[in-house]
Amino acid sequence: MIIDSHAHMGRILTFNLPVRHVLYSMEKYGVDFSLVSNIESTEYYLEGKRLPFLFQRSQYRVLKRTLRAVKKHPDKLGILIWLKIDRETPDEKLIRLIEQNRRYIYGIKIHPYRSETAPDSPKLKPVYDLARRFSLPVVAHTGNMEQARTLHLFNAAKANPDVNFVAVHMDLDSGNKEAIDLIAQLPNLYGDTTWVPVKSTLYAIEKCGSEKILFGTDNPIDGKDTLLRNKAGQRALSQEYFNEFKTMVSAEDYDNIMYKNAERLFHIELSDK
Repeated sequence: MIIDSHAHMGRILTFNLPVRHVLYSMEKYGVDFSLVSNIESTEYYLEGKRLPFLFQRSQYRVLKRTLRAVKKHPDKLGILIWLKIDRETPDEKLIRLIEQNRRYIYGIKIHPYRSETAPDSPKLKPVYDLARRFSLPVVAHTGNMEQARTLHLFNAAKANPDVNFVAVHMDLDSGNKEAIDLIAQLPNLYGDTTWVPVKSTLYAIEKCGSEKILFGTDNPIDGKDTLLRNKAGQRALSQEYFNEFKTMVSAEDYDNIMYKNAERLFHIELSDK
């Protein structure tokens, strides 16, 4: 059993991540369920450069588009609602849409880098109130800029102990140690393996236990075979998790990271196990 806790869909600028690529790769590489967030909620495409108005879509509109795609494959896909945390807040229209479609929604996605807003900003209070109201974990990109450091997500998790948080990437391209050390300090702060080397995940198991780490990939960021190779043709990190990683850890630790933690945290119930 494999659950990908961090996949994508949507189209914005040069990025085109169709749902058919997610489904193709899941079938080909043995992923049973994927949580997808829609990149069309992007607010900034480069640091300091806001996405032109022509390409901006409201988070309500993005969620409606995501629902249309996911409802066709509820046994394979679930939704992480990508919220635009810089210039939008969850309004009653969005809340009603969530209420009407709660069975397809498993969490909230925020992207401090693509929104240039830190998770411990006062702007995020309505987001965490929404998470609390619907018992939804908050999944956040970490890394690449100050606002996106895991430290800020740690502060948010500490201030909201009744909400679960996931640090995606565990500070991308950082070596991951600081992020993992922070994850170990709070019961409601987790990490995921998206673009995280296996050696860092081994450290995370030692430091905070396999119960705190979830498997994730960013599929299909490098095309329909993202789970096999990157754009440069190099072997994908996912292949290490599918293969070598299994021989490096206990069966319990492997199952925790590859699917059990996601099942528990996001309340995923798959009929065919």
